[in-house]
Amino acid sequence: MNDFLHSDLPEPHIQRTREIIKKYPQIKTLMGRNPTTFVYIVGIVGLQISIAIFSSNLAWYWVLAIAYGVGAFANHALFTLIHECAHNMVFKNRVANLWAGILCDLPNGFPSSVQFRKYHLKHHAFQGHYDIDADLPSVWEAKLIGNSFLGKAVWLLFFPLFQLTRPPRLKEVEFNSLWMWIDLIVVIAFDILMIYFFGFNAILYLMASFFFSVGLHPLGGRWIQEHYLVASPQETYSYYGPLNKLAFNVGYHNEHHDFSYIPWNNLPKIKAMAPEFYSNLVSHTSWSALVWKFLTDPEMSLFSRTIRENKGGIEVSKESEKDFFEGIKIKETQTVG
Repeated sequence: MNDFLHSDLPEPHIQRTREIIKKYPQIKTLMGRNPTTFVYIVGIVGLQISIAIFSSNLAWYWVLAIAYGVGAFANHALFTLIHECAHNMVFKNRVANLWAGILCDLPNGFPSSVQFRKYHLKHHAFQGHYDIDADLPSVWEAKLIGNSFLGKAVWLLFFPLFQLTRPPRLKEVEFNSLWMWIDLIVVIAFDILMIYFFGFNAILYLMASFFFSVGLHPLGGRWIQEHYLVASPQETYSYYGPLNKLAFNVGYHNEHHDFSYIPWNNLPKIKAMAPEFYSNLVSHTSWSALVWKFLTDPEMSLFSRTIRENKGGIEVSKESEKDFFEGIKIKETQTVG
C-alpha cells in the first residue's frame, strides 16, 4: 500500500447521470431547492448554543461526554447542511446560501463553510485529480499514517487538522477570498463572545462536538464511506444505514454525485426511481463497522483511493444553470467556470 490506485478513466458519474435521465426523464421533478432546510439550520444552531450554555457549569468530563453523545450528531448534521448551502440547494441567491453556511459554522468553533464550498465543488468536477481534489489525502499524509491501527486512529482523531494541510497542494484553487475572511471574523467573534459570557466550558463543548463529529467517532465512518476503496475499482460508495435520519441523507453519496442539484430530502427517491443503477453497487449499512474495518484492516490505508490525471470536468455556468434544472444540460470541459 505505497501508492493510490491510478485510473485512466474519467470520473464515474457523468455517464451514469445521462443514462438515468435518458431512461427516467421524470427524475428531473426531484430537482430544485429546499428553503425548509433553513428551518433545520436555525433549530440545530439554537440547540447547540443552548447546550453549550448549559454546559458552562458542568465538569469538563461531562462536557466531553455530552459532546460525544449529542453534540457530535448535531454538528455532523450542520456539516450536511453546509453541504446543501455549498450546492445552493437552500436559497436561489448565492449570497443567501453563503450566509446560511456561515450560520451553520457558529457551533463549530472553526470557520469552514466558505472554504468547504470552494473545495467541494472542485471535488465534484475533478473527482480524484490529485492537484485539484481536496478530498484526497496528500502523499506525505498517507505515508506518515501508514496502515497501523494507531496511525489511522490518530488520523481520524485529528482529521480536521490534516485537512488544513491540503490547500497548499492544490495549485489551481485560490485559497484567499473575501468570504473566507468574513467567515473567519464572524466565527472567531462568536467564539470570543461565548467565552466572555459563558466561560471556556461552553466553547469546549462546541469544539469537542466539532472534532467528534468528523473524527474518531462512529460518524467518522462517513469520511471513509464516501470514496475509500473497499470494492475496487468502484470509487464512490453510499451508506444506507439508520444514521441517515440524523444526517439529512448524506449517506446517499453515489446518488448525490450523480445528481448534485437534488436536495437532501429527495436523495432516497433517486435510488427508488432508478434501482437497477444502484443495486449492483457495493454500499455500506454501518458507519461504526466501517470505522472498525478501516482501523483494523492492514489492507486499508489513506492510499485506498483512486486518483486520475484525466482532467475532464463538469461546467455548469450561470447560463446553463436554467438548462440544468429544466433539461439537465451537462457540459464536459477542461475547466470549471
